[in-house]
Amino acid sequence: MLKQLRLGLIGLGGMANEHYKTLALIEGAAIAAVCDSDAARVAEWGDRLGLPASARYVDPETLIRDAAIDGVLSITPNHVHYDIIRLCMVHGKPIMTEKPFTRTFEEAEALLALEKEHPTPVMVGFSYRYTPSYRMAREMIRSGKIGTVRHVSIQYLQQWGGPLFDTKMNWRLDPAITGTGTLGDLGSHMIDAARFLVGEPTRISSLMSNLISEREDPATGKPVPVDIDDFAAFLAVLDQGGHAVPSTFQTSRNAYGSQNQFEITVFGDSGTLHMGWEFGDTLHWIHPNEKGEQVKEQIAVPDRYKLKQMQDFVDLLRGTVREETGMLIDGYLNQRVLEAVVLSHATGGTVNVSDIGTGNGEARA
Repeated sequence: MLKQLRLGLIGLGGMANEHYKTLALIEGAAIAAVCDSDAARVAEWGDRLGLPASARYVDPETLIRDAAIDGVLSITPNHVHYDIIRLCMVHGKPIMTEKPFTRTFEEAEALLALEKEHPTPVMVGFSYRYTPSYRMAREMIRSGKIGTVRHVSIQYLQQWGGPLFDTKMNWRLDPAITGTGTLGDLGSHMIDAARFLVGEPTRISSLMSNLISEREDPATGKPVPVDIDDFAAFLAVLDQGGHAVPSTFQTSRNAYGSQNQFEITVFGDSGTLHMGWEFGDTLHWIHPNEKGEQVKEQIAVPDRYKLKQMQDFVDLLRGTVREETGMLIDGYLNQRVLEAVVLSHATGGTVNVSDIGTGNGEARA
């Protein structure tokens, strides 16, 4: 019988509920300790899970140092990612952290360097790696089903930041907490999808825009200035084993009518694949049949491509490391591309991604 894994949950906001619901369906693992800076949330979750007072924390390091905890789930705002990951590495505690990996690229570099002294499993929650159609498309691209990849189009659109929704000021709109806006929030998923499906971004040319420069502070009811990107778009060249693949990316949280519209189209010489999170169990494949006629297939993705993110983390804790799992190096390389997008916008020029940072991640990319 498998040992029951005892997990510590840090950060008890809305996304914690989503991860907890998934984890509750997985055999052999359970939340055994909780932590949040809000003591009321800790009490609420502690009561809900029937946890003793000794398993309720307001200080992350105390939970991380708890010898009874096998792994940590960090579901927190961006500005505390670095310190929680650092503490887990120093104390040898495996962790699954939310994306983006860190708030800044400098923090990502520091963690990459720290890994040499404290090699600890760090899984980054690039959740769309678990969309079934994305996983199937990855295999089809790698096996040559669509021939040579010529170009890629990726967009991730949401509507909640638009004027009609009267969105109040919150941490996702505060650069001191989040770093960038829609770029780090949604754009990090686009970059990871490009890396996951095709290859590493090598050159970037970008545009970032602040669309709503003032929002209501929910604490005072008064307007406050907002200076963060609501829209980001960039051109990139992806390196697919030495083959350059031009690609387009756009993301917005002000796209009226878009709920969670994360869609990707990969165009190859002999076929095209179209996929999206909102229809994640279906993959659209356009290709010639044996007569050379163009056909459009709508494939129901087989069960073998279906894997839950929480299951992947539990398996990681038990020693199963999948090649496609997002780990610390993926978080670092993702953050480096985000930095390239910001730098390109700031300078108005094209940025070579390899020029950013010390290059410590090059050999392990």
